[in-house]
Parts: sequence; C-alpha cells; structure tokens
Amino acid sequence: MKTRITELLGIQYPIIQGGMAWVAEHNLAAAVSNAGGLGLIGGANAPAEVVRDEIRKAKELTDKPIGVNVMLLSPYAEEVAKVVVEEGIKVVTTGAGNPEKYMDMWKAAGIKVIPVVASVALAKRMERYGADAVVAEGMESGGHIGEQTTMTLVPQVVDAVEIPVIAAGGIGDGRGIAAAFMLGAEAVQIGTRFVVAKESIVHEAYKERILKAKDIDSAVTGISHGHPIRCLRNQMTREYLRKEKEGASFEELEYMTLGALRKAVQEGDVKNGTVMAGQIAGLIHKEQTCKEMIEEMMAEAKEKMHWL
Repeated sequence: MKTRITELLGIQYPIIQGGMAWVAEHNLAAAVSNAGGLGLIGGANAPAEVVRDEIRKAKELTDKPIGVNVMLLSPYAEEVAKVVVEEGIKVVTTGAGNPEKYMDMWKAAGIKVIPVVASVALAKRMERYGADAVVAEGMESGGHIGEQTTMTLVPQVVDAVEIPVIAAGGIGDGRGIAAAFMLGAEAVQIGTRFVVAKESIVHEAYKERILKAKDIDSAVTGISHGHPIRCLRNQMTREYLRKEKEGASFEELEYMTLGALRKAVQEGDVKNGTVMAGQIAGLIHKEQTCKEMIEEMMAEAKEKMHWL
C-alpha cells in the first residue's frame, strides 16, 4: 500500500509505532522496522546519551529506517534534538510541545519532522514551520491526550493542511486502519497493540493487563490541572481520581505518579504503577510478533477497503 507517507519515510507499510516512554526501545523499534513499518525509539525523559545508545543498538538490529520521538517537555530535549542529528536519524516525531526551535537544525540535516498534534491550529502552524507530515492524535490514545476524538480530529486536520496526515488514537486492527484512510489519513500510528508484541520488553504483568482489558477499563487522570493522561484503571488511578476530586494540588498529584510508568513497565507493578494504554486495549487479546501484527492488520485493511 503506497502513500505519500510510505514514500516519504521509505517504508513498506503505512504503519508507525508510537514513541511510548519506557516501552519504545531498540528491540521494539527494530522489530517494527524489520516488519515493514517505522519503528520509533521513545526519547521520553531519558538523558541524551541513553537515547544515543538506544539508536546505536537499534541500528545493529536493522538496516531499515528507524525514527526517534523527542518529548519536548523533557529536561534533556535540547541535547536529544542534537543527538538525532549526530546519529544520522532520518525521521523525528515530537510530542508534548512545539518543536519550532529545532526545526531549522533538523531540516538542515535532512531529517523528516513529524509533530504529533491534537488540534487543527497546531497542525497548520507546524505546516508553516516546515513539518513534513503531522500525526493527528485523538483522545482515545494512551498516555498524554488532547480533547478531540480521532474520528473528528483527523478529517478536520486533513482538510486544513496540504502535508500528509497520520491518524493515531484508538487504532488496533485492520478495520481501524481502513477507517483512518477513509477519513483522509495516509498512515496510522499504533501504540497499545505493539506494547504486547513478543519483541516488547514490557513486563509480562503489564502485557497481561492489556490482554485482559475490557472496553471500559481505561481512565483519564489529571484533567483538572490540564495534563490529562489515559491509563488502565487500578489502585493508583482510583486514589489519584479521589484526591483530584477533593481538590488536591498539582504538586501532590504529580508526586503520586513520579516514576509510576517505569514501575509498571519494568517492575510489573500494575496496582500502583501507571499502566498507560489506549481505549483500544479491549480489542487486543493476543501476543504476536510485530511482523505477524503488521501483516494481519494490513491484510484486514486491504480486505475492508476492497469492499468499498
């Protein structure tokens, strides 16, 4: 399936793996790229040298293109922005902020810049600043979310910009890919399904929580202080939401979640950790290799689109 995105990134299938903090490391990124999609290394809050190490390890596992997601709120964002240039990365996605101050440096290095946006206004602004594409991410996704749904955001962004649009949020199978294409997207970004990939280093308890999730199992914390995060319900989210309702300060709530994602991903603490996952978790019931996932999703998408 050829689109402007597959051409732009030099990939076989229009599927990008989300740059999930603590999850998107070299094993997963290389496996997705080897399977014909675009694997991403999640910069998260990691120091620049850690990201550099991840890039080099991924390159040992694949000769296909890989990208890096630069989390702009990270205290190390500036150093990471330079590392992607030094390491010859060809694609950068950005989250949690505005990448304008790095755009010139990245463009000069021939890097394709794809910001994640949650509104039409930001999509248009990114296009003006030279973005090659945008990821329009709906609130169905796991982790930090905006206010629009994928179904409403994607077509409005597609109408507002000339550059290609990648749909994200609530996509976990071929039907979701076909639907995204109907809305005008030219690729999809998938996170939650890849968390349970066989190549994913996520703790088995975390994977198990996603595989057993029901449609109503996700909760959104942090709405009151403007940093909404979608994760699966557990003891921590119940406590957080109770305190949030009682008007606890941002600092107190923030303290509750310090290191909570790492605790869940690496240690398997799915009671007190943050189990980030999208609303699509209820659709995901099996652990497969990245190759099996991508081929299954693409076959289903083609079949659905063929009927239209």
